[in-house]
Parts: sequence; structure tokens; C-alpha cells
Amino acid sequence: MEANVQQSEAVDTTSTNGIEALEGSVPGTQPLLPPANQPQNKWQQIGTQISDFLANLPDKTVRFFVEYNQQIITVAFIIAAIIALKLVLAVLDAVNDIPLIYPTFELIGIGYTTWFVFRYLLKTSTRQELAAQIQSIRNEMTGS
Repeated sequence: MEANVQQSEAVDTTSTNGIEALEGSVPGTQPLLPPANQPQNKWQQIGTQISDFLANLPDKTVRFFVEYNQQIITVAFIIAAIIALKLVLAVLDAVNDIPLIYPTFELIGIGYTTWFVFRYLLKTSTRQELAAQIQSIRNEMTGS
């Protein structure tokens, strides 16, 4: 028993030789060691990465929308314009498939073009009248 007591007295936790005490340990007590790292397998690592990603996803999403707000709005308008154009073309294609509508619209277009030519483009005075109307519309639009 004396050998055990002498051996514990021989260990100096404050010495700088040989065995040194851990930082933050009080002399005369046993220092606590950090817990051993559990080896993680590949699936646990992947699960941890996915969990971290999903935990930070709302913050990253908000930061993305704040940073690229104008570009997102521009892309949304372009996509909306493309969808509207496709919708209009689909409606016109559907109307053209109705048997008598397409020839009727052609006759209306030919009749209006003929009226416009005879009304405004054959005589010089009517061309000047048309130019004056176009100029007044421009002035109203530009505010001058």
C-alpha cells in the first residue's frame, strides 16, 4: 500500500517534464478526456449533410430571392409573355379550324384594306389628312 501512495505522490501534475497535465485540469484530480469520436459510416455522413442542407434551406432561399429579385421578375415576365403568345396562337388555330370563320375573316380583312386604300391613299388631299391625323396621335402620345 505504501508503494501505491508513494507512486501517486511522485506524479506531479504541474511539472513540465515527462507527463504533463491537461489544460484546465485542477492538480490532484483526474482530467476528463473528450469523448471518443464514433466512426460514422457513409450513409450517416450523407444523412448529416442532407440534414444540414435542409436546415439551412430557408435562409439560403430568402437570401437568393433578395439578391436576384430583379432578374427573377424579368425571367417571370418573359415566361409569362411566351405562355400568353402560345395561348393566343392556340386560340387562333382553334378559330381557324371552324369551317366558315376563316374565310369570313379573310373577306373582312380584304374589304377593310380596300376601303382604307380608296379612302386615304388615292388622293393627295386625303393622304395629307391621314398624315395630319397620325401626327396628332403622335403628339398626344408623346405629350408635345
